[in-house]
Amino acid sequence: MISPGFVEDMLTCVRARGLDPVPLLLAAGLPPKVGEQVSAEQYGLLWREIARALDDEFLALGLRPLRPGGFALLCQCVLHTATLEQALRRTLRFLNVMLEEPAGELVVADGLAQILLREAGPARSAFAYRTYWIILHGIACWLVGRRISLRLVDFRCPEPERGAEYRQFFGAPVGFGQGLSRLAFDAEFLRLPVIRNEKALKEFLQRAPANILVRYRHDAGLTAGVRRRLREASPAAWPRFEELARQMRLPASTLRRRLREEGQSYQAIKDEIRRDRAMALLADGARPVAEIAEVLGFAEPSAFHRAFRKWAAMSPAAFRRSRNHGQAAG
Repeated sequence: MISPGFVEDMLTCVRARGLDPVPLLLAAGLPPKVGEQVSAEQYGLLWREIARALDDEFLALGLRPLRPGGFALLCQCVLHTATLEQALRRTLRFLNVMLEEPAGELVVADGLAQILLREAGPARSAFAYRTYWIILHGIACWLVGRRISLRLVDFRCPEPERGAEYRQFFGAPVGFGQGLSRLAFDAEFLRLPVIRNEKALKEFLQRAPANILVRYRHDAGLTAGVRRRLREASPAAWPRFEELARQMRLPASTLRRRLREEGQSYQAIKDEIRRDRAMALLADGARPVAEIAEVLGFAEPSAFHRAFRKWAAMSPAAFRRSRNHGQAAG
């Protein structure tokens, strides 16, 4: 389900062009005033109606419009690439030509792949960056047939009133008021092969954009169930894999296989939760690094430092400084 706040953000794009949003809401099967969550299908239909009315599939959020048919053409351009890295670089070139700004760039270093958005003017709205990430991440996940887990998502703009909804949506540490907008994930995903064909593309486009809003969400599937169990306990109390499988009433081999099909492993999920907690505690600034390492179940601070450098390509102290600087700038 999609928050009514995100529906309102979309309607703001309509009002900014001097158009009445009510006929578009009705055409998408929604009431004139949306006060409750809507389904991904309804949200997707509304996106289509607004794109048609604005003559822009990027909802007038870029420097130039993405004309209707642009999303389908983009998918055609990347369908026959060999790897996710090749597909992402081609996707960014396409969007840079069509939108001009924000202009995306893929930077790979220290085991981390980052999509950086560069702009000459003032920051756009959080909704504009969210829409860009939905398109980019949705296409990428579909091309390789699995969710690409995110390390972090940064927004150049100040935190909106519904900042908590943005954090929940991405399932990764989210920062506002940063120097630039970026999305980061493990660089190893870039080597994944593109597995789609023309038939799959036809089916994908028939259901877009609703399908990219729900199919690869961080809180879907068996992985989400494992995450919930671990988040309810401290790392010291996390069960061994065999015990976890028993608690979930599954053979260990079945649990391992199904997690692998979702592009995950038990160790990767544990690392992700530790990383999220570490970033939240560091950003809060209330605890020293050594204490955070202990809370997260590390035997010694040096082990935490090594793990954190792998997660964020920087030291815990550098990460804390970057968060504090971003909050001060915001």
